[in-house]
Amino acid sequence: MGYPCNTMTEIDPKQFIITRKRKKYKFALFHNSPLCFEAEEWAKTSDADVLEMGAGTGLFSVALAANQLGKQFIAFDIKADRLQHGARKAEKEGVSNLRFLRGRADLINEYFAPSSLDSIWVTFPDPFPKDRSAKHRLTHPRFLKLYDNLLKTGGALYFKTDARKLFDWSLEQLVAEGWRIQELSFDLHKSELSDDYKIMTTYEKRYTAEGIPINFVKALPPKGEQ
Repeated sequence: MGYPCNTMTEIDPKQFIITRKRKKYKFALFHNSPLCFEAEEWAKTSDADVLEMGAGTGLFSVALAANQLGKQFIAFDIKADRLQHGARKAEKEGVSNLRFLRGRADLINEYFAPSSLDSIWVTFPDPFPKDRSAKHRLTHPRFLKLYDNLLKTGGALYFKTDARKLFDWSLEQLVAEGWRIQELSFDLHKSELSDDYKIMTTYEKRYTAEGIPINFVKALPPKGEQ
């Protein structure tokens, strides 16, 4: 027996219109914020010390920047509707040493000069669990090479995630690419590592509330061995 044809009437087209309007509104908030930039507006020579890759809402960068006022922070993501959340919070709280940049992760070397960054944070990226999608992981060797190019001698990569398989795989890539593991924890919030490392992202708050341990590593790039 077939399904009655009138079941299609249960879909309300107004919902799609509302969703589109909300997204356009968020994009407008991004473009109207003095802290937000599109890639084509960004000068490669812009001052930056700390970069958060795949920043999402950027709330982690807001908190980190508020703790380190002497440094310039960049929250980087492809989605403007996410970044505008952090931009609004930064404006509200007067965090002036942080900007929000929308662009493609694989083109990050076009936005920053070589050997210009003190730190790069990769926080809770998409794990891309299928093997064929490994090249999209932000800890894939192709990205590690970009980070190595962007970090100053003595600079560091900081990575944290709830995804243990991704974390173990990432450690293997770091070692294979010549990075030196300086700090490591498989349960960050029960460790004695720096409180700055324990500032929580939006996802991190949810995971820790569910009792999921957070994996963390600080690694120095191959140039740090020179």
